[in-house]
Amino acid sequence: MSANMNGALLMIASMACFTLNDAFLKATDGDLPLFQLLFLRGVLSTVFIGFLAHGNKAWQFDVSRRDWVLIGVRSAAEVAAAVFFVTALLNMPLANATAILQMLPLMLTLGSALFLREAVGWRRFAAIGVGFIGMLLIVRPGADGFSIWSILALLAVICVTVRDLSTRCMSARVPSLLVTFAASFSVLVTSGFACLFIEWAPVTPQLGGMVFAAALFIIGGYFFSVQVMRAGDVSFIAPFRYTGLIWALLLGWTFFGDWPTPLTFFGAGLIVATGLFTFYRERQLMAAH
Repeated sequence: MSANMNGALLMIASMACFTLNDAFLKATDGDLPLFQLLFLRGVLSTVFIGFLAHGNKAWQFDVSRRDWVLIGVRSAAEVAAAVFFVTALLNMPLANATAILQMLPLMLTLGSALFLREAVGWRRFAAIGVGFIGMLLIVRPGADGFSIWSILALLAVICVTVRDLSTRCMSARVPSLLVTFAASFSVLVTSGFACLFIEWAPVTPQLGGMVFAAALFIIGGYFFSVQVMRAGDVSFIAPFRYTGLIWALLLGWTFFGDWPTPLTFFGAGLIVATGLFTFYRERQLMAAH
């Protein structure tokens, strides 16, 4: 199997794991407080990532002060993204929440142009504009008015954009697993502190099983996403992140009885199409240089 095909399969596996994690969190149906849910999942995922970092000799703390600041910013963004997205996820269809997350590549392109001064031509700016129209079709005002949960999902996308731009600004010598551990540990500590001020709900065997499954799948998502960065051409592999939307549609329909409206499908299609065009343009520019 070629490196590109291997990377594509790893990306598909990563998206499947992240979406299954979301599905199991949603299946708890709010029976556990948000911070209790994040804390219980975080214990397992942080321990695993710690062992993975140890096995890959990623405990390198002699990084520059600038990189430590960026790790801190990235971890704070990860905490905020987790809170916003899981809150939205528990209150809106899985496919809708996942579709909004597909704005990430377009947001990264826009953020790179605005804050990192990367060259972005009019074609990619036009693609970003069309992508935002697609997003508005998904979060459109409905019969019950504009959903606060859609706004929280959008805030999660902004936080993830800050997280990924911070990662892009780090020096190459910072181990990716150290950065991943810092983010997971930050979510664990923050949710653990918040748990001191809430009343814990009893964890039934069914709820415990769902949290355990969510932790296993997010561990798989983290693991495969790290492996993806070591396989193949990024411009070939990156579009396979959109398979997460297919997984969300299947899981949402099978387990929650949610099937998006035609307008939501159209909006998601616009986002995916413009995202693919953005990847295509970036590949063309790389080939030209």
